[in-house]
Amino acid sequence: MKKENEENQMNIELSEEIALGIYSNLSIITHSPAEVVCDFIQVMPGMPKGKVRSRILMTPANAKRFLQALSDNISKYEQSFGKIDDSGPSHNSPIGYGTPNTMA
Repeated sequence: MKKENEENQMNIELSEEIALGIYSNLSIITHSPAEVVCDFIQVMPGMPKGKVRSRILMTPANAKRFLQALSDNISKYEQSFGKIDDSGPSHNSPIGYGTPNTMA
């Protein structure tokens, strides 16, 4: 007889390339009725142009679940390591919402 938590387990593959991760210091989030698009961008100091490093598309329901999971993880992080100071220089970096007037 399987335990409930064994039935809910999933094997997830993580390639070496993806495991390295991608650094992003700017994000732009747009949406349509059917999807939420998250662009993760790297902007170098003093440069007038950034580069989209990753684009993630989700259904609105999955985006909401992601928001809840991220909020829960930030709360747990702050319980372990203290409040995140978001008043520093990086706070001035914009995070876009809606439909931006950008050029790719």
